[in-house]
Amino acid sequence: MAKTAIIQTRVDPTVKHNAQIILKKLNISISEAISMYLSQITLHNGIPFEIKLPNDVTAKTLKESEKGNDLHTVDSVDALFQELDS
Repeated sequence: MAKTAIIQTRVDPTVKHNAQIILKKLNISISEAISMYLSQITLHNGIPFEIKLPNDVTAKTLKESEKGNDLHTVDSVDALFQELDS
């Protein structure tokens, strides 16, 4: 039998619950998902996805969007796609 190590961590209950729902659909346990994540860290020699702070323009835009300022609205999904296509 392969040797294993035990990891204990604190996680927001809502995050855990939502992750369990997704993992159940994938037929993956939380333990398997964590093992996969740790394996990817090893393979990538770092976090397997980009973690960075937004630049000043993006940060300002996000703050304005959160306030509801400078938002572009459309009447329907079809109207949105028409605008995107033009």
